[in-house]
Amino acid sequence: MKKITLLLIFVFAGFSLCAQNKETKNADKLFDSFDYFEAAKGYLILVEKGNTHAYIMKQLGDSYYYMKNTVEAEKWYAKVIQTKQDIETNYRYAQILKSNGKYAEADAQMKIFVALAPDDQRTKQFNKNPNYLSELLNNENFFDVDKISVNSQRSDFGASLYGETLYFISARNENNKIYGWNNEPFLDIYQSAYNADGSYSEPIPVDQLNSRFHEGPVSITKEGNVVYFSSESFKANVFERDKKHKLKFGQVNLYKAVKENGKWGAITPLPFNSKSYSVGNPSIDKDGKVLYFVSNMPGSVGGTDIWKVAVNTDGTFGQPENLGNKINTVDDENFPFVTEDNILYFSSNGLSGFGSLDVFSADLNKDQEPYNLGKPVNSEKDDFAFTFNKEKNIGYISSNRSGLDHIYSAIPGCKGQILAVVKNAKTDAILANSRVVILDANGTVLDSQMSNMNGEVLYNVECQKPYSIKVLKDGYVSKSFPVAKISEGKVTVVAMIDPVEVIVTETEIILNPIYFEYNKSNITEKGATELDKLVYVMSQNDKLKIYVKAHTDSRGTDEFNLNLSEKRANSTVAYIVSKGISVDKITGKGFGESEFKVDCQENCTEEVHALNRRSEFMIVR
Repeated sequence: MKKITLLLIFVFAGFSLCAQNKETKNADKLFDSFDYFEAAKGYLILVEKGNTHAYIMKQLGDSYYYMKNTVEAEKWYAKVIQTKQDIETNYRYAQILKSNGKYAEADAQMKIFVALAPDDQRTKQFNKNPNYLSELLNNENFFDVDKISVNSQRSDFGASLYGETLYFISARNENNKIYGWNNEPFLDIYQSAYNADGSYSEPIPVDQLNSRFHEGPVSITKEGNVVYFSSESFKANVFERDKKHKLKFGQVNLYKAVKENGKWGAITPLPFNSKSYSVGNPSIDKDGKVLYFVSNMPGSVGGTDIWKVAVNTDGTFGQPENLGNKINTVDDENFPFVTEDNILYFSSNGLSGFGSLDVFSADLNKDQEPYNLGKPVNSEKDDFAFTFNKEKNIGYISSNRSGLDHIYSAIPGCKGQILAVVKNAKTDAILANSRVVILDANGTVLDSQMSNMNGEVLYNVECQKPYSIKVLKDGYVSKSFPVAKISEGKVTVVAMIDPVEVIVTETEIILNPIYFEYNKSNITEKGATELDKLVYVMSQNDKLKIYVKAHTDSRGTDEFNLNLSEKRANSTVAYIVSKGISVDKITGKGFGESEFKVDCQENCTEEVHALNRRSEFMIVR
């Protein structure tokens, strides 16, 4: 459907300019009239009758190429490419393969094209960046993309939000004439209310702007009283006539309308419209002084280019200016949208992308190369007509990734960074080569890196989500550090970790007490810190064998306390083994309340009880 808004010349009539032969004559007529849907049906009938001439297969490939049916286009191009073809067929086949996600095969076909057309600008673009795919996959994900409710069973695209109203283009009006290019009704402009909760009202047509012809995307001034929109030149009775073949050649033109008493009226064509070339897909800047649009007018770099024109205070227009080859390529650039910050978003199939049309951005305040927005804004299919409403912090992208053109919201994903700096808690020295693990709120490990020579590790994270980092280093006690929800920007976490300082005598390893909570046998966080020290000592001396003695306080019966201490001994042993120490290197036993640390008789305080419920570590050998 977007081929209409790609500003290709329209032909309305029914007679062929030329025919390959008598057998293909009827299908050729339909093809030459841009009625690709019916043309494909005609060629398929010939194939079913046994005619598999390369010309017919090429026509089928081209028909499906124009209809954006990439699966069928690939099927027929794959057949016809076995015979010698013009270089444009090789190029289209490569692009179709890319649109179907077959990048290796697409690159192989592009190399054939490169060999056949070494001086072609598309060859130079391909050779300039042979590793384009890996670079694109590394592009930062700026937006979360979701299909919105205004979509229909027909093509919908070109959405832009002005105030509380969403405007977009749709082929849903079944009462409209069917367009032979894709067998869908002609396009109309629709609007839908954008509600405070993010929902949309039932779309209604903008009758004051619609006609029996195609209408394209709209752009409205900041004040909301002037709209620019695309329509066909037939609207102004402007076209070229081929009397011999009874053909009318129409173009896409730009129109301006003014809102009066809540309704659009005073529709006028823009002065640089022509019956010889197309202009369309407008975007007016925040001040209403510069109108960006797309055209294939003389002076274009490629098929369709992005242009701009000054809008004077008296309502007249300046001379259109091409944005130049920094933005435009020998292929098609389209769907410009300029933000309040003077950032230009546009689509291109000439710049390096994932396939077909991709969305790019360029800061018009700077002399910079266009930037591919990456996934998920872009896909292997056509992705186009990106717009953004800064006040509502929501954008829209159109795409045929699901088969038909549909509208998706594009909400900026808030990106932040966590910078972990690892230091020795005793000396404040930087600790390089420390393992830093980042975890989400559920404790799932998201990534793990080694700190650099400055003791640093940098993680890219999502805003408003809690994280934690855990630092591990030989000779140091492992420690976790919570990171609160962050806003956009960088948060620095200075991770101070303690060196392992353990007293080892001939008979025992002396740690800080491994205390347990009352009536419990699980290892506490403080207890785990001490046990990690024991793990380190044992990992450095494989001859050590440790005997764990677990104790309770005086509360409870002798039998109960003996069982509880046995559980404590087992949980201590299990923790050590879970850290990689061989099970034959450590054993344990519970001693209940038989060996007090402090024999307080009947006058035990809570502090003394805590001292008595402990584990101790004896060296067996």
